[in-house]
Amino acid sequence: MLLASCDKPIEAMKISGPTMGTTYNITLYPAEGTSLDSKQMQRQIDASLKRINQQMSTWIKDSEISLFNKSESTDWYPISAEFAGVVEAAQSISKLSNGAFDITVGPLINLWGFGKDFTNNNPDDATIEAAKENIGYQKLEIRNSPPALKKQIPQLQINLSAIAKGYGVDAIADQLSTMGIDNYLVEIGGEIRASGSKPNKSLWRIAIEKPSTKERSIQQGLLLNNTGVATSGDYRNYFEREGMRYSHTIDPATGKPITHKLASISVLHKSAMMADGLATAIMVLGDSMAKTFIADNKLTAYMISRDKNSFSNWHNLSDELLIKP
Repeated sequence: MLLASCDKPIEAMKISGPTMGTTYNITLYPAEGTSLDSKQMQRQIDASLKRINQQMSTWIKDSEISLFNKSESTDWYPISAEFAGVVEAAQSISKLSNGAFDITVGPLINLWGFGKDFTNNNPDDATIEAAKENIGYQKLEIRNSPPALKKQIPQLQINLSAIAKGYGVDAIADQLSTMGIDNYLVEIGGEIRASGSKPNKSLWRIAIEKPSTKERSIQQGLLLNNTGVATSGDYRNYFEREGMRYSHTIDPATGKPITHKLASISVLHKSAMMADGLATAIMVLGDSMAKTFIADNKLTAYMISRDKNSFSNWHNLSDELLIKP
């Protein structure tokens, strides 16, 4: 009794920093009886994220993805195995969603002014159709041995912004696991992966944000049980014209921003990368097709839709994961 009362509780270690145009935040609990050097861990994590950025960031001029995009060759283009793995996952989601998710959609994003410099453009139908000629996930081939990509048209480009943060979360989570750390929460730009629990055996708690542009508030609290979660929404990056909301999420089929009632979709998946890409795919599909896609692919999700001036929600999460208000 005396010895137990003198034991110090295990304290959480927190590590954070900038990455991928946003921030990362890690909370972890070391195994009992072990000590960790937080500064050394941060150096290792920063090095991993820097490597991923150098592979997949279109903002870095000499990154793997930027150099591939600049190339007009239609021959096999060698890339790293890590880069190839993310592109392969993206292509699998494209096929699953019948093209709703498409990493070649960059020309349309830029056309509508949602690229590096927001410009609130209003392209006509002819310009949109011309841009659509230069996109299409089917125009990109991938092989794993040796890892390489191949364009079917010279002007094809790719953008992994809708899946790379989730991959970064998985990469750091796996890195922590190899260090013998089993209890952690990793977050990059809102994409999350949780493992284990807190010392008191309680699960990790997160919040789904209410999709409001006026204030930041909680829609629903969740408990995470060894899973990843990613959210896609239309309430942060958009513009309005003549009473119509134009989201930064582009539908590759129409070449135009989505305008349906689905405001936010959170997907739970063991892989944060897959959750990230699937959330974007469902966001493109919209409220009319979302439930069918979720059921057909046996996904777990929480959806929030607009209903005039209010919101409605739908989910298929177990009650044990919902935090009661």
